[in-house]
Amino acid sequence: MSVIVYTKPHCPECNVLKRFLQDYQIPFELRDCSEPEHLAAVKNLGFLGVPVTFVHGTPVQGLQPDAILELLERE
Repeated sequence: MSVIVYTKPHCPECNVLKRFLQDYQIPFELRDCSEPEHLAAVKNLGFLGVPVTFVHGTPVQGLQPDAILELLERE
């Protein structure tokens, strides 16, 4: 999967990001940070909050749809 989204339930920015990806028909893998292993992965990478989106391995923190689209165009 070229897009991986680390998220938490009830996160408003996460929900907007997921809707954006769905609207643009961008397939993504969802990793719920309420599960300890996903939370640890995000923290180990130096991020303190979600959403964190990885596009082809490049991290994008927060709600940055333009940055995600730009990285996807580089495919």
